Amino acid sequence: MNELFMDFQHLLLDVADKVATVTINRPDKGNALAPDVLEEVTAMFGHLNTREDVHVIVFTGGERYFSAGFDLNEIRKLEKVSNEAYTALFHRAYRAILFCEQPVICAVGGAAIAGGFDLTMMCDIRYASSRAKFGQREIVLSLTPIVDPLWRIIGMGRAKEVALTGRIYDAAEAERMGYVSKVFPEGELLSSVGQIAKEMASYDRGCLAETKRLSNVVLSQDLDMSMRTQEWLFRSYIGSEDNHNRIDALQAQLAAARKAKASS
Repeated sequence: MNELFMDFQHLLLDVADKVATVTINRPDKGNALAPDVLEEVTAMFGHLNTREDVHVIVFTGGERYFSAGFDLNEIRKLEKVSNEAYTALFHRAYRAILFCEQPVICAVGGAAIAGGFDLTMMCDIRYASSRAKFGQREIVLSLTPIVDPLWRIIGMGRAKEVALTGRIYDAAEAERMGYVSKVFPEGELLSSVGQIAKEMASYDRGCLAETKRLSNVVLSQDLDMSMRTQEWLFRSYIGSEDNHNRIDALQAQLAAARKAKASS
């Protein structure tokens, strides 16, 4: 099924093969995060969270952009005594992505800076184009950066460097530090990530969601409780009808491959 979500001004949605692709579409502003963009991100991920036909979400700004970050014109209007509503907008958007039931893959085609960088941080997996750049620039603007979940992704020592220096990192360095899983050549990001997402989306939706939830839960548990949690979750899936069907399909596929090899 293909679907384009027309009610949103700054986000595009396409759903196909159980993959929802959400694209920030404000190229004239470098996909900067004005308040209405943040409202739409929150609403979009809230909507997708309830859809049984969506197993995996790809979040992107296209092949040329991700997000240049905060809309500085909007921030300049704020005063300390009246900033609560604007701050809450960001954190609602962050939480909508971070705690979305389905795995969220971020495909970063260009600059992901400050608030844009923070959005990538809320995703489960990050892939980048060779032209992508990353930077947590809040400290440069006398703003405090988000360190959690950044430290969970790259470790506390490296997270401190990213947060305290405000430095811009290219895609290759982001991959070396473990922030990005893989870098694709310019122009090949969306097709490559689309194939990964499509294969993931062929898996059981509940199993994907539980695995995502597990990866968040075990971080706050000691090792004994973590092992018990994983044992309980594994027991809830092994021996299920879907588990049996997938084993049968895999064995049939392997048998066909062996037969083809033997006859060649």
